[in-house]
Amino acid sequence: MATLALTKVLHFAAAHRLASPALSEAENLALYGPCFRGHGHNYTLEVTVRGPLGPDGIVMDADLLERTMRAAVVDLVDHHDLDGDVPALGVGMTTGENLVAAFYRLLDPVLPPGRLWRVALVETENNRFEYGPGAAE
Repeated sequence: MATLALTKVLHFAAAHRLASPALSEAENLALYGPCFRGHGHNYTLEVTVRGPLGPDGIVMDADLLERTMRAAVVDLVDHHDLDGDVPALGVGMTTGENLVAAFYRLLDPVLPPGRLWRVALVETENNRFEYGPGAAE
């Protein structure tokens, strides 16, 4: 039986800054430039689930996927400072790489087992981060 995929896309706004506690203020500024200062993004979260076509003709209920994404990630981070307001992320520096991995970890246990294939986080039109078994595809 063929494997099918469903990708749901949601948006949220959040603030963060890139600053390593191991570096001085001058070193952080030199390394991260304007991203060292607090700033925000209008993020796009993409979640792909994958599996066989069920008897109901779907891979997964799209409304259920959206509700799960909102409850597990979007409601947690939307209009928050990711560095201070959201300890559940547990990511240290709020790089796109760390955030997308954290979002995957938040979503995986609340979706049907084995269905989560890829989580992507679009930070800007130039920066996209992907995590999961399907990230390289």
